[in-house]
Amino acid sequence: MTTLLFTHDVCVEHHTGDHHPESPDRLRVVQAALDGDQFDDLDRREAPLASRDQIARVHEPAYVDSVLAAIPASGHRHLDPDTVISPASGDAALRGAGAVVAAVDAVVGEQSTNNAFCAVRPPGHHAERDRSMGFCLFNNVAVGALHARTAHGLQRAAVVDFDVHHGNGTQHMFEADKDLFYASSHQAPFYPGTGAASEIGVGNVVNAPLAAGAGSKEFRDAFERIILPSLRDFDPDILLISAGFDAHADDPLAQMRLTEDDYRWVTHEILAAAADCCEGRVVSVLEGGYDLEALAHSVDVHVRELMTV
Repeated sequence: MTTLLFTHDVCVEHHTGDHHPESPDRLRVVQAALDGDQFDDLDRREAPLASRDQIARVHEPAYVDSVLAAIPASGHRHLDPDTVISPASGDAALRGAGAVVAAVDAVVGEQSTNNAFCAVRPPGHHAERDRSMGFCLFNNVAVGALHARTAHGLQRAAVVDFDVHHGNGTQHMFEADKDLFYASSHQAPFYPGTGAASEIGVGNVVNAPLAAGAGSKEFRDAFERIILPSLRDFDPDILLISAGFDAHADDPLAQMRLTEDDYRWVTHEILAAAADCCEGRVVSVLEGGYDLEALAHSVDVHVRELMTV
């Protein structure tokens, strides 16, 4: 099987201003890491533009229109205190969502592949149905999950999120639909203030909050005891990963203590669950990660693990 890589250079052109942590350099170092000789077997594809209708499956149509209408002709504009847009941001956001749509199409429809990594920005898991938040414009994994259902008839879609911040947007979109599953490990208490273990939706939401300073033991225990058994019980038809790497010990925005080997391990365990549940169909999507060296190394081990199946 071949692992697919979806990315687009316009995602680098989404400028957020000097000193903003969600910078173009994040994607530059990811793209450079994946240019190494060990990644020669990646099937590299250009992320297409998502359609308005594909995004409007999860976002209010008026919100989609308002984001695209707000894109400035020059300079920067804030959609909220954390979320900044610039002239290329609209195309970048459409390519980010479009990458996940195309990846879903490929892992479902092509016999030569069953997983993909989408190296895109802006990230998505904080974007709610009708508002931007936390650097995010459109919720890329949610767009992919609903596309799997609408275009391919895969009724049960799961998202596993190991970003250090809780994916409030994905939970918000999924929590009332018993055929959508969301599981998250994240630092708590922490931004955005959601993700308590008591938040269970209609039995389809699983949160494993971890204290500041938590490391490999706590993280792996949360997956082994809580997240992976719940994922297997849900038995999805397709699995998407919100792959944030900001729980790394070197990340400046959080206080968890993961290493690259934890990301290798969790990728291996998620792939094993996907092999049991959904014929190995996995689409992984870049979310956070703000120390450039740690991000590059973590993506390296994550994608190399995807390539082992």
